[in-house]
Order: sequence, then C-alpha cells, then structure tokens
Amino acid sequence: MVLSNYSTEDKVLLAVDCIIFGFDKEKLKILLVQRDFEPEKGKWSLIGGFLTKEENLDEAALRILNHLTGLHDIYMEQVYSFSKVNRDPAERTISVAYYALIDIARHDKELLKHNPMQWFSLKDAPKLIFDHNHMVEKAMARLRRRALSKPIGFELLPKKFTMRQLQKLYEAILDTKLDKRNFINKFNSLDILIKLDEKDMSSSKKGAYLFEFDEEKYNLKVEAGFNFKI
Repeated sequence: MVLSNYSTEDKVLLAVDCIIFGFDKEKLKILLVQRDFEPEKGKWSLIGGFLTKEENLDEAALRILNHLTGLHDIYMEQVYSFSKVNRDPAERTISVAYYALIDIARHDKELLKHNPMQWFSLKDAPKLIFDHNHMVEKAMARLRRRALSKPIGFELLPKKFTMRQLQKLYEAILDTKLDKRNFINKFNSLDILIKLDEKDMSSSKKGAYLFEFDEEKYNLKVEAGFNFKI
C-alpha cells in the first residue's frame, strides 16, 4: 500500500455558487451580483463564496444564502460540480452549485441597498461570468424536473396566493402556456390547497379567491411525488 504525503499533493480552491430563484407573482427571477473585483470586475455573477475548513458544503451554501438574503429557512438543492481546469482564470477552482427558492417579498430589501445585487427576470438576465450561465441552465433543468414530479410553490409564493399566481409560477418554470381549466383540475385533485374566504382585489373588481397550501398534505405529496402532466 502506497501512503500519500498530503503536503506533496496539489491544492485547489472549492467554491460554492448559489442560483437563487424568486417569484414576484408574475415572473420567475434570479438574484445576481455585480462583481467588484478582478477578473471580470463590473460584470454580473452568481452569488458565491469559498468553503472554509470548519464547514461542509451545505453549511457553506446556507451561510452564503443567509448573508445575502437575510433568510434562514431556505429550500436548496445541490445541482452539480463544475471542475474544468480553466473555468476560473484567477485560480484553479472547483465549484459546487446549489439552487435555492425564496419568496422575493421575504428578501431583506436593506441588503439590496448595501450590496451590488439585483433581481432579474430569468428571460432578461445579463450574460454571466465564467461558466455561470451553464450553472443556471443545469439548475433550471433540475427545477423543471422537480416541478413535474413534486408540487412546487410553497417556497416561492407568499403565504396567501391566487390560482392565477400559482399557474403563472408553473408557466414560468416550465416555459409553456398551460390550460387554465386543466391546471385547476390537476391541483384540485392533489388536495393540497385550502381555499380561503378572502379575495385579492388588486387584479379586478370581482377579485380572485386566495389560497394557502395545506402544509402537512403538501409535505406528504412531496415525499410521495406525482406525475404532473397537464
């Protein structure tokens, strides 16, 4: 057996990059930061940082997400590892990408004032540095697969929402127009919504009924999964 001497091995940096998705009741958005250092100073980037010796990858991702959203209870999933040798021209760096889902209304707006961050509509987002666009593509593919196999919205929507807002969210994620009647019937069949005796009067004089997720039934459906074909 050959014993490896750690001191002779190459050292590489391990980064964590976070693809932060949010929904503003109409559009799926992504939170980006404008770099204030070289290389690529002034260009738009995903939000990230480096793993420290005292934490694991999930802990690093949560630290980064909390620092730049002000939130603690954030849904996130590890997406993929990016390890091309020259992906970061400054230093040999491997990046582990996570995507996170948050309700934009819950984002600490003071953080936006004091950091060079901005929410962009996913379709209007600027070109990103390095391989960050590829990371977003991977994250969106994962999010679409999840939307077709598990309910989604608890993390992205406000506590009370309209059926139109829920449909808009699915259309934004799946990038397709959905039939209203079929969509409503599908969600009614899941039995995870609670219809409230309240209306959102902002969209019309008649108003639209508000809904909440039944958290217990929602979580059971997430565990069991389903086939979301409309």
